[in-house]
Amino acid sequence: MYRTDRQRSNLADVRLLGRKKDEGVTVARAEAADESDTALTPASGASRVTTAPKGRPTPRRDAGRKGPIAPAPMTASEARARRKSLAGPKLSRDERREQSSQRRSQAAERRERMMAGDERYLLTRDQGPVRRYVRDIVDARRNVLGLFMPSALTLLFIMFAVPQLQLFISPAMLVLMALMALDGLFLGRKVARRVDEKFPENAESRWKIGFYAASRASQMRRMRAPKAQVKHGSSVD
Repeated sequence: MYRTDRQRSNLADVRLLGRKKDEGVTVARAEAADESDTALTPASGASRVTTAPKGRPTPRRDAGRKGPIAPAPMTASEARARRKSLAGPKLSRDERREQSSQRRSQAAERRERMMAGDERYLLTRDQGPVRRYVRDIVDARRNVLGLFMPSALTLLFIMFAVPQLQLFISPAMLVLMALMALDGLFLGRKVARRVDEKFPENAESRWKIGFYAASRASQMRRMRAPKAQVKHGSSVD
């Protein structure tokens, strides 16, 4: 039985309507892929988008580099050889020992100069004439904050040695902490006021200056870094 063209078109429409949803999505994706391939053919004048092979940098990263780029190692032996070439010549035991001793001596020299107050070797928080002036004020004063560590260790030793005194040690600790807090507050305000008088152009906040002074005063004099440059009771102008 022969079918006319109209019947064939109706039958094709019925078959398309009877397709499943996944088949329709697949057909649509295939059509979109065909269209994109057609749009990127050399005949249309556009360049085909390609992905860099595995183990090589992407085109965008490759474009940002300057000079020749060495290919990636393909085996473990090539990677080891590249690491050895980048590390430089292999040193003997005596050469390594001499190099480590030089590093230790340089580190010791830097620490010695930092403890002496050399501005080139100080930490960022300790640099500047303002911080030096604050350190001199703190070092010239006898601070209650500096007694925190020895007092705490003494009270703990007494508490373990004589358990009967535990009821008295806790109030003593509270009183000591209150005294240290008051001393730190008084020292911070005093240092901030004197810094404003000596350095009127200073833009650093008073809270930071006071905290720096209190934190230095809370350390024992022998453990302060850099070391104290003035004696107790000295006048600091």
